[in-house]
Amino acid sequence: MSLNVLLVTLDQFRAECLSIAGHHLVKTPNLDRLAQQGVRLTKHYSQCAPCSPGRASLYTGMYQMNHRVVANGTPLDRSFDNVALLAKRAGYSPALFGYTDQSIDPRDATGPDDWRLNSFEGVLPGFDCKLFIPENHVLWIEHLRANGFDVPMDAQQVLKTEPERPAEFGISAFLTDHLLTWLDQQNGPWFAHASYLRPHPPYAAAGKWSTAYDPADVELPIPHGDDLHPSHEMFLQLPDASAPLDDAGKRYMRTQYYGMISDVDEQLGRVWDKLAELGMWENTMIIITADHGEQLGDHGLKEKLGFFPQSYHILGLVRDPRNTQQHGTVVDKFTENIDILPTIAEALDQPVPLQCDGLPLTPFLTGSTPAIWRDAATWEYDWRSVFIRMGARDWPWDQRLEQQHLATRCYDDRAYVQFGNGSSLSFDLAADATWRTYSHDPVSTLAMAQDMLVWRSRHTNRQLSGMLIEQGGIGEWPTDVSWRV
Repeated sequence: MSLNVLLVTLDQFRAECLSIAGHHLVKTPNLDRLAQQGVRLTKHYSQCAPCSPGRASLYTGMYQMNHRVVANGTPLDRSFDNVALLAKRAGYSPALFGYTDQSIDPRDATGPDDWRLNSFEGVLPGFDCKLFIPENHVLWIEHLRANGFDVPMDAQQVLKTEPERPAEFGISAFLTDHLLTWLDQQNGPWFAHASYLRPHPPYAAAGKWSTAYDPADVELPIPHGDDLHPSHEMFLQLPDASAPLDDAGKRYMRTQYYGMISDVDEQLGRVWDKLAELGMWENTMIIITADHGEQLGDHGLKEKLGFFPQSYHILGLVRDPRNTQQHGTVVDKFTENIDILPTIAEALDQPVPLQCDGLPLTPFLTGSTPAIWRDAATWEYDWRSVFIRMGARDWPWDQRLEQQHLATRCYDDRAYVQFGNGSSLSFDLAADATWRTYSHDPVSTLAMAQDMLVWRSRHTNRQLSGMLIEQGGIGEWPTDVSWRV
């Protein structure tokens, strides 16, 4: 079978907002349809936030501690392999619709005037960009103007006024229109990445979706506790991260978030229908995930940051048309976005790059038992960008940047957070699943701290460490050595 691959990312999609996952309010019939004809990952996590770091992990299969994209604007090391380059090695011309938010390696810049040094919204190396939708949304705005809408050249303002226009002119429909036109033109195996902005803020759903959910029906967020870690207190002071204080504001924010989800779901239904119409449904592998989650008011926060699982627990759906016996199954093991690249590699009969920290999801897709698997999910968050913008430091004596980060290990019944300044938090999730009560059990805390040390030691960079330069080179060769292909 000639396999097509469609990688779909939604921006800031919380796992529990999938209706098939049990959400009492949000309607996602087309995502549910895919889940029933694929495999649903119920404990699927992003590795970091915000967008650039989360996508770097997805695209490279690496934890943040290895790829080191720690902020929107951190350069992506040019030496790293990625999902687009993998697809090219497999014989595809990988097409991009949307954005990848990966910054240029400054060593590839032509000089200080290189325009690519002014924006973090570069395109991941290897992709053939068919529709580029960066934050200025120029092409979409021009599309709206061409259809008679009097809108300014101000992307945020145009996004905020999405409720005023029919949903078929929304940013999600705009991407879908271009993807469907491109699909009509394909006559051989293809690889496409559809990177949707929504349900990303601003919290303003397109057209009918802005009124699809009644605020009175929306549940209120989890309030924050009384004993807050200093990092949590700091996050609450950030205007872009602090959720509305009044209940009406919280409910409205959620209605718009849910509306954006349903809008994207409707657009994905158009894609499923087009694949069926073109006879591609039965030979297209579809993977849907998100770059990170959304606090949505929980713990007093909105958007994505910190150590709480709402910012990292995301949807994960994989449909492999070659393994129909597994369709409709649910995986309750901890899976992570770093597993996506290894999964695609095996699907395309390519070796898994040595840089990958993730594992192929292939056993879950075929019904076999993994030889090994993780018993916890791990994510990282880094906020050194705040201090970078404050100006120069006295390197190596000024260690402020190296302290502005955290790593979280989340198990079924407990969690541990280690901060770069040496402080830590422990949670007994069996006693309080809301992450508002700290655990003071020294035995459990020590065990989790030791486990995090082991996790770090086992995931240090291995790109060349499994090889010896003798007898022409023995051991594990890097997969991107061109003369060996």
